Amino acid sequence: MKALILVGGFGTRLRPLTLSVPKPLVEFANKPMILHQIEALKAIGVTEVVLAINYQPELMMNFLKEFETKLDIRITISRETEPLGTAGPLALAREKLVDGSGEPFFVLNSDVISEYPLQQMIAFHKSHGGEASIMVTKVDEPSKYGVVVMEEASGQVERFVEKPKLFVGNKINAGIYLLNPSVLDRIELRPTSIEKEVFPQIAGEKKLFAMVLPGFWMDVGQPKDYITGLSLYLDSLRKRNSFKLATGPHIIGNVLVDESARIGEGCLIGPDVAIGPGCVVESGVRLSRCTVMRGVHLKKHACISSSIIGWHSTKHVHVCDEIYSNGGIVLPHKEIKSSILQPQILM
Repeated sequence: MKALILVGGFGTRLRPLTLSVPKPLVEFANKPMILHQIEALKAIGVTEVVLAINYQPELMMNFLKEFETKLDIRITISRETEPLGTAGPLALAREKLVDGSGEPFFVLNSDVISEYPLQQMIAFHKSHGGEASIMVTKVDEPSKYGVVVMEEASGQVERFVEKPKLFVGNKINAGIYLLNPSVLDRIELRPTSIEKEVFPQIAGEKKLFAMVLPGFWMDVGQPKDYITGLSLYLDSLRKRNSFKLATGPHIIGNVLVDESARIGEGCLIGPDVAIGPGCVVESGVRLSRCTVMRGVHLKKHACISSSIIGWHSTKHVHVCDEIYSNGGIVLPHKEIKSSILQPQILM
């Protein structure tokens, strides 16, 4: 089987992290976001992953070459010279995706973090005999999204309703698809939306089916959702592979700590914290609901909550003593001398 991951462009919602690193290479739970997806695809027998990308493809491939060998999976690039939306990249990568076997292929959005029940999706796709399968997830506030209206028993998609004023359902597109090669015949090589143009057409012919995603789901493409997604991911990890989580008197709840990180005495870490490789956490530090990326040095008695601390932060950002930051986004090479009382960007 093959798969296409929609990597896209500049990752503006996660700046400043994405000013120097493509968003799929930003760590999530101590692993580049895109690796979570590639490993899940490899686990169910996918042999080739195509990355649809238009920003820093060389940097992406140089990084992923190492994992191509480690995971024994082929990783190739389909480069857009202009943004092609969510359907155009499929037309551009047609020759890479179609091999004459007739096998369906996966399409994933690179921002999505879940338990990736891909094997179940293959079985579902075969069972209904339609042309395309999409994964949907239940949400509490469907009025903020495009809602998928479907027949509960069969999963057949009836229609899509964008940000409904009245309740029509609580299931939204989760950004994971399994498509027959014939879907590519419906897509022109131009900027186009698979959600608004291609799927409604297939649904109109009663050939589109939706499977409700079991477990958690989150689009982690912006800071607030990234932190929420980390909490959901760590809770899922506790249920599946609890031995990977840190334990000890200084740990509260679900905490992931790289084995090369050093943590001082008297710290209180958790819940919902990821500490990356080479980090130094001095004594008396308090961490909760945050990710601390590789090479960060946290000085003693720092208190950090609901934050993303970027790579090697003490080298690029210096925070003076007794500083309070509320919703600050701080770009590299900056010294913070006074408290940030209201959410703002410091350049």
